[in-house]
Amino acid sequence: MTLTLIIVILTAIISYTAFSNEKIIDDLIFYPPSVTQQNQWYRFITCGFIHADMTHLLFNMFSLYIFGELVEAKLNKIFTITNGRIVFIILYVTALIVCLLPTYLKHKNDYHYRSLGASGAVSAIVFAGILLFPTKEIGIFILPPFIPGFIFAPIYLFISAYLEKKGGDNVNHSAHIWGSIYGVVFLIAASYLFSDFDPIYNFTQSIKLWFS
Repeated sequence: MTLTLIIVILTAIISYTAFSNEKIIDDLIFYPPSVTQQNQWYRFITCGFIHADMTHLLFNMFSLYIFGELVEAKLNKIFTITNGRIVFIILYVTALIVCLLPTYLKHKNDYHYRSLGASGAVSAIVFAGILLFPTKEIGIFILPPFIPGFIFAPIYLFISAYLEKKGGDNVNHSAHIWGSIYGVVFLIAASYLFSDFDPIYNFTQSIKLWFS
């Protein structure tokens, strides 16, 4: 069983249980004042295992499964199976934290702010996947037309930045943006430090082949 599938199953079980148990949500949700005043730093991670509703859960887990399987398999080839799995789990867990740091700095004393969901970490996996497989086609909102990842990526970031600035939709677009950026930066750094794989060269060559 892949780490991706394990994360999907674990997240689905916890999220589904939390749908009918408010205490689980209260205990796990990202609530900045609890971090600031009570040092409940674990909330950076636990909030990624609960979701607002079934649609939120299904969308995140579908995206994670599709891209996670690809990324995990590729990392196993780049770093060997054991090391690849270590890199993958570190990427996912640290992405849960990093994607929320700007949110925390902005809302650390905001008693009205809460955030939940794995979207930031999933965005990190998706963008790591785009770096590894830039010409893989991605459906806009799960529907045609399908466009290659290297074109989808800037569109996604632009829309997320616009919606973040606009506000008012109860979605943490900041986590999506920073998660996406972190996924790319982490993979580049890990590849250069611990392997002979050049992700930037692979990215550019794949796009050149696509155009040719």
